[in-house]
Amino acid sequence: MYIPKTAAKRRATAVFLLPSLIGVFGFCLLPILGSAIYSVTDFDLLMPMSAMNFVGFDNYVRILTGSEFPKVLGHTCTYLILYLPLIMLTSVGQALILNKSFKGHGLFRTICYTPVITSWVAAAVVWQWVLSGKYGLLNQMLSVIGITGPAWLNSKDWAMPGIVIAAVWKDTGYYALMVLAALKSIDPTCYEAADIDGAGGLKKLTAITLPLISPTLFLLIVINIIYGLQVFDSVLIMTNGGPGGATSVFLERIYKYAFKQYKMGLASAYSWILFALILIFTAIQFRLQRKWVNYDA
Repeated sequence: MYIPKTAAKRRATAVFLLPSLIGVFGFCLLPILGSAIYSVTDFDLLMPMSAMNFVGFDNYVRILTGSEFPKVLGHTCTYLILYLPLIMLTSVGQALILNKSFKGHGLFRTICYTPVITSWVAAAVVWQWVLSGKYGLLNQMLSVIGITGPAWLNSKDWAMPGIVIAAVWKDTGYYALMVLAALKSIDPTCYEAADIDGAGGLKKLTAITLPLISPTLFLLIVINIIYGLQVFDSVLIMTNGGPGGATSVFLERIYKYAFKQYKMGLASAYSWILFALILIFTAIQFRLQRKWVNYDA
């Protein structure tokens, strides 16, 4: 870290950093500290703060031993298990296509990235129609090949897959650009050498492309697991945690405890439990990266 040697430069540096530090303290550190304090109290937004009592770890025990937590954890993991492989496959596939030169390349790139800049509110309206059981576009397409599609968002079994489909559609373009940047950084001579050795397209993909972009793929996995554990907007807008709680996830529960039931203590405890899960998942990923991520290129 650079520290100015003269007092005048240090004062000038402090003046320029002060607005950012105030923002970090006011909008990051202070809320984190407040959440930690609230998590060990019975704070209720409908009650005066003078009525707030210290309850220790009762909120954590109530959540972890309750019947709701395993369901919420299961729904969140279901989303993650469905979302992660799909988003990785579609992102890599789209990036491989964008890395080629062909007629209509610019139009294809625009179509791929348009969902990223679309708000979830607008996207949810469209996908609620697409996934409609009776008149939905997806079920109409399935009926053409003789398949009767389910009532996606009204079914306990199919609501989460429906949300995942919408999320993959919306997020693929963003992550594809990250993969595309990694593909552009590969030295073309690697492929030239493979051509001389007679390697086919699949061999070049598995032996050259994927190993050389593995650091970017690792980054995407980390980002998407964190995102998957924090999925919220798509669930809230498309199903509101239903039907019958089949899509209730961590942030949806935190939101409803805090701003629907006004139980800020429970909501804060839920937040810290989610933080612990994210920390554990991230630590596991960084431990496993040694076995497959190639940083030598």
